[in-house]
Amino acid sequence: MGLLYHSAHVLLGTLKDVLPIIGVITFFQLVIIRKKIDHPGRLIYGFCLVVIGLAIFMIGLEKGLFPLGEAMSRQLTNPDFLAKGNIPLLEKIEKTGTVYPSLYFWTYIFGFCIGFSTTVAEPALLAVALKAKEVSTGAISPWGLRLAVAFGVAIGISLGCYRIVTGSPLHWYIIAGYLVVVCLTFFAPKMIIPLAYDSGGVTTSTVTVPLVAALGIGLASNVPGRSVIVDAFGLIAFASLFPIITVLGYGITSEWIINRSRRKSLEKT
Repeated sequence: MGLLYHSAHVLLGTLKDVLPIIGVITFFQLVIIRKKIDHPGRLIYGFCLVVIGLAIFMIGLEKGLFPLGEAMSRQLTNPDFLAKGNIPLLEKIEKTGTVYPSLYFWTYIFGFCIGFSTTVAEPALLAVALKAKEVSTGAISPWGLRLAVAFGVAIGISLGCYRIVTGSPLHWYIIAGYLVVVCLTFFAPKMIIPLAYDSGGVTTSTVTVPLVAALGIGLASNVPGRSVIVDAFGLIAFASLFPIITVLGYGITSEWIINRSRRKSLEKT
């Protein structure tokens, strides 16, 4: 019964959140544009599906993805797991609370893998990749773009996990990352630059954000000396920044390969 009441509460909350969007669209359609809405029955049906789908998704986050991310962080940062049977090291960690960044190797690997897998499965990224192929008449490969973005997110989350473990300042990573972005922008093909900048926003969507947020909170909660407020957040910034770098690098590399093949073909002729 408790789950049913909770589901009904989430459904009503989702309805309240979506209603302003419908109100704005209806106002502009009827008052500003002054035209009747085509197929109102179909639109109402679709609106109901959106509300129900969002409500189910929110319940799934609360009951599944958030607990999963926090549980994995808790297990990967457990002193028994970190010490690997080394009793003196285990006693030192438990007594002094000393953090050894090298012991969190599997945490970085987990962050890399979860960042890559969630990004490849991201529906928003798939939609952008297909549109990029369409408007570029096949010049941009959907799989190439998806892999470039996924590797960027994976590297960013792995580095973000290292930042949480070490407790180093977030802003230095962000400043250094955007300096790299600015430098790469001068060398990247013009066609790929806007797409690369948009790729950073695509990653902060339905699948990636919940797990990444849960991972950061779980890490900051279990690593000694870390603050949940100060250290837990920031992983999503890494997930947004590093795909820009990898997509720009993908564009530069692709252009170099194409130019090289053209030069070889000209030399043969």
